[in-house]
Amino acid sequence: MKVITANRLLNGDVVWLAEGGAWVERITLASTFDGKDAVAEGLAEGAEAEKNQQVVGVYEMDVTVEDGVIVPVRLREKIRAKGPTTHPQFGKQAQAVSA
Repeated sequence: MKVITANRLLNGDVVWLAEGGAWVERITLASTFDGKDAVAEGLAEGAEAEKNQQVVGVYEMDVTVEDGVIVPVRLREKIRAKGPTTHPQFGKQAQAVSA
């Protein structure tokens, strides 16, 4: 299972592709893609957003779903989803997270 991620071009925030082509700041709101064709479609949508200068650095990332919540597989992606590792009071983990 995959999600499509990038950075918002205006402010550098980590974002994920959601329904309707929206880019969201919470991985829990991202759309998931299963299978080669679905991932290719998601990447194409991301490439179009990159072309329109909404985001930069679009790529797919592996995730699992645990208790209905999307969870990144790799440590790098876990850090990107949670925010800075040195000051948690300033990162995404300091904000309320809803599924």
